[in-house]
Amino acid sequence: MSNLEQHTILLTGASRGIGAETARIFRDRGARLIAHHRGDPERADLVEVLGNEDPESLRFVAGDFLDDGQVEQLWSNALDWRGHVDVLVLNAAMMWPHGGVDDDEETWLQSWQQHHQVNVLAQARLMRAAVRHFRERGGGIIILISSWVGQRGVTNPSMLPYAASKAAIKAVAQSIARAYADQGILTYIIAPGIVRTRMSTDFAALQGGEDAVTRTLAMKEWVPPSEIGEIIACLATGKAKHLSGATLDVNGASYIR
Repeated sequence: MSNLEQHTILLTGASRGIGAETARIFRDRGARLIAHHRGDPERADLVEVLGNEDPESLRFVAGDFLDDGQVEQLWSNALDWRGHVDVLVLNAAMMWPHGGVDDDEETWLQSWQQHHQVNVLAQARLMRAAVRHFRERGGGIIILISSWVGQRGVTNPSMLPYAASKAAIKAVAQSIARAYADQGILTYIIAPGIVRTRMSTDFAALQGGEDAVTRTLAMKEWVPPSEIGEIIACLATGKAKHLSGATLDVNGASYIR
């Protein structure tokens, strides 16, 4: 079991799915957790998952990734708590199944713009802030939750902008890994397949239902969010230094490259 005591970690999208399971694991391992949520309803979800804020070990920070100003403020608020961040975990993302070839112009453009804003630009802003901060501190860790669609594409052509956004931000993280490795900045990419989250359930509904999706998987089962959380917690320790830059495929042997 990895020990994360004295680690100050900013986790985006902490209220549900992979984020909620990861938040629980971070708390169990003794991390000082800054848990990001989008607004009041998700804050209530965070309280249900983690309990109330604790001045010593838990802080909630809000921020809507559709708003650049809120993204910048999110980082500032995170720093204000302890004066530093050791690990940035980028989990928050959107998936709206529109933006395919046959969508009308307005819907197509809206989907592409929002996916780029939430899944690429907002994430890149936080990475940029983290790199600047980590250089001053002599190092730090960035963990990006990408997706297998960033490598293999999507089976549903309505999700073209989602796939494009996941591939784009993956390239950003890889480039940061290469550029700042000699300054102690470690960067990891996790590319899950079908994880037991609401986002994946919504996707399955577009593909003929859960049973239809499950039949396509080598293990015939979905990845538990807690399994992704355990991997994130391990990477957050910094002990896998020379794994920096790697993309970790977590899909139960359904996609091997």
